[in-house]
Amino acid sequence: MSKLVGAVRGLGRLQQVAIAVTVVVGVAVGAVGLGVVGTPSVETVENRFTGVSANTTTVGTTITVTNPNPIGVTLNGTTIDYTVSMNDVAVASGEKRGLSLERGNTTLQFSTEMRNARIPPWWVSHIQNGERTQVTIDANITDSLAGERSVTVTQNRTVETDILGAFNSTETRPVNADKPFVSDPVLYINETRGSWDRAATNRSETPIEMTFDVYNPKSVPYTVTKIGYRTYMNDVRVGSGETDSGALIMPGERKTIGVRNVIRNQRLDRWWVTHLQRNQNTTMYIDFYFIVEGGGEQFRVDLDAIDYGTAIETDIFGNKAQYPTGGETESSGDPTTGGNAGGDATGSGDGSTDGGSTGETATPSGATPTDDGELLGKL
Repeated sequence: MSKLVGAVRGLGRLQQVAIAVTVVVGVAVGAVGLGVVGTPSVETVENRFTGVSANTTTVGTTITVTNPNPIGVTLNGTTIDYTVSMNDVAVASGEKRGLSLERGNTTLQFSTEMRNARIPPWWVSHIQNGERTQVTIDANITDSLAGERSVTVTQNRTVETDILGAFNSTETRPVNADKPFVSDPVLYINETRGSWDRAATNRSETPIEMTFDVYNPKSVPYTVTKIGYRTYMNDVRVGSGETDSGALIMPGERKTIGVRNVIRNQRLDRWWVTHLQRNQNTTMYIDFYFIVEGGGEQFRVDLDAIDYGTAIETDIFGNKAQYPTGGETESSGDPTTGGNAGGDATGSGDGSTDGGSTGETATPSGATPTDDGELLGKL
């Protein structure tokens, strides 16, 4: 009988403990709703590229949420959402409803697929903005139990490039025909200049105005009938064409001639894949040639001396050293030999991460797996 009484008393104590825990949880959740304790807030947001294929780029996002309450809680009325934009082009966004938060900090993992077709609009904005991109990350947590009270964290990072800077040169370079019927050099190029035609840049094309100051050292006139170009970004040909020049250059004369180099923006999504494969590194290469008439002959002259190669390096989220994407593979399209070389990119601010690959989507080492399957969505 005494054992039965003891068991009953023990059960009573367990019920009291259970009731006490329930009351504490109820008070804590109710206190959050009343604003007595505290609403969870976003502590940090970090992004990285975790994969790339021919059509999509995967962006991984880690959000750390701080729970100021004394115990862990499940908040079905709480929503967390975020948006990552490059200039005004959204590259990742989504939300998650209902959060289970431990006491203190809880790390949440998300994954979003961005369509690579969003790269050309971003490129246009980057060029029109003076080769400058602002990466903006907005994370917001809203608690419906607290009267739709919300807390927002915004991070900004600036990415800049200088793609054409090194093309502007006053170095004199010889133009050799390498033909048996004429002695070299047939011409000299005394100066080169290049600039973006930002006013004409649109969804379809990005024009570059490129000019050459050409000097004729010979005793006979030469006519540059055409100027041709081919533009590569890594292995992807993004532009090619010929411009009718008809420029007659008399002996001892210096004349300015030019070509309008057009980048076809619809090809930039293919370039983006290679850019991530090379850990956000690109070799841009422009191959020039003249069609020249003189001395009763017409011949093509490859302008090896002014073929332009420049490196484009980005660090979109500011931590590609921590989350590298692929190897720094050299372009196998047209090697950068001779001519001009240069270019750089810088980033500054309080932004986040990146990473990637192609063909088959791959996740680099150090990347974080996705959360419980509640995907933020596709862009």
